Amino acid sequence: MTTRILIADDHAIVRDGLRRILQSAAGIEVAGEAVSGDEVMARVRTGGFDLLLLDMSMPGKSGIELIKWVKAARPQLAVLVLSMHQEEQYAVRAIRAGASGYVTKESASALLVAAISKVAQGGMYISPGVAEQLALTVRPHAESLPHQALSDREFEVFGLLVTGATVTDIAERLHLSGKTVSTHKARILEKMSMDSVADLVRYAVAHKLGEARDT
Repeated sequence: MTTRILIADDHAIVRDGLRRILQSAAGIEVAGEAVSGDEVMARVRTGGFDLLLLDMSMPGKSGIELIKWVKAARPQLAVLVLSMHQEEQYAVRAIRAGASGYVTKESASALLVAAISKVAQGGMYISPGVAEQLALTVRPHAESLPHQALSDREFEVFGLLVTGATVTDIAERLHLSGKTVSTHKARILEKMSMDSVADLVRYAVAHKLGEARDT
């Protein structure tokens, strides 16, 4: 049985690399590509594929918000997340939002086909570390780190702030108003008991969260 896949990533070089990996695998067909959250939504409405290979960070609706939308629109559609983020917290949030697997771009060439095969058969593809983090989230009175108290949207804004993105940059990328992003920023600082973006960056570096700039 052939698994039809939609590749969703805003970088042409990444899509080309993924297509080459998938075209050489038996039982897999690339059914199309999408370069933005809006295009993913349009393709999901149209259908014609069995599995969505989804980049966590694209223009427009993206990340956890997009995963939740996809699963609400097509609950049976398998979603395999492909991300540059190695920190397990990103994977945990993606799985809890409805994704069936999480693969880092760094390991994609070695693991992607196996991950697709498992997810397409109705299974889950997660690392032992992610499985452990998921287990910890259901333990009563489990200790948590400050960033784990952030909402999914706040965590997304946090991830962009620590890469050096400005409020204006984030507003444009996420299709939000500058005021809304500023509100998220203020809540992030408050929830994490920090005074500045520089504090957030140092925290992100210490906890290996994304591509934070060291200061």
